[in-house]
Amino acid sequence: MADLTARERAKLPDSAFASIDSSGRRRLPIHDEAHVRNALARFNRVVFEDEAARDRARSRLLKAAKRHGIVPVGFIEGQLRPRLPTGQLTLLFSDIEESSRHLARLGEGYGAVLSAVRRIHRTATRARGGSEVDARADEFFAVFKEPAAALDAAIGIQRDLARHAWPDGREVRVRIGLHTGRPTLTASGYQGISVNTAARIGECAHGGQIVLSRTTRAALAESSPVELRLLGRYRLRGIGDDHELFQVVAPGLPDGFPDLRVER
Repeated sequence: MADLTARERAKLPDSAFASIDSSGRRRLPIHDEAHVRNALARFNRVVFEDEAARDRARSRLLKAAKRHGIVPVGFIEGQLRPRLPTGQLTLLFSDIEESSRHLARLGEGYGAVLSAVRRIHRTATRARGGSEVDARADEFFAVFKEPAAALDAAIGIQRDLARHAWPDGREVRVRIGLHTGRPTLTASGYQGISVNTAARIGECAHGGQIVLSRTTRAALAESSPVELRLLGRYRLRGIGDDHELFQVVAPGLPDGFPDLRVER
């Protein structure tokens, strides 16, 4: 399949693309059979503005496949059952600090904020070889085969959020927790104590902070390029064992946080 030149691309109508974002950028051309097949193969590598944009692009692509007599069995299976990794993984949980306050102040404008937060998370996750597991409300869950990649993604997310121009100059910050374990992959996602532990670690952090467990600290060994400051031993909600927790200290990240939001 030959790449489209800029002139050829400009001549195509909007209907010849599966995705058109809010700025008018057109992606995934679907004007002929070869490009439809290419779009099916590339779909999961595209970072969309939000789930609604992803759904619209998916619908246009499937209609184009039908017009060209393509039966996208592998594509449909991949959408329904993403190929998530197994074995030892580092889990990243994130949620927006004071999301209810942002929603109350911004009203309908909060949707654009949430979309930008998710876009930053997805870009950082995919750039480091991670896999998005779930994104609901103000939460985001991803997994990484390499703990160093998870750490780098977490730092990238915090830095990109801090640099972003948010409405009326407000600060939008997220809490991030990292934990390494062997979750069980099921038809609906991951299950197991490591999933619960990672979520609880994220809950106890403050906006702008990255907190990780001793298991992630040990998995990183000497490969961490940043300081991992010991915060102490804590009992996490609903988790039987105490956990030693560490804060990531790196250029571009805030410091001087209050005590973690959990009892020792």
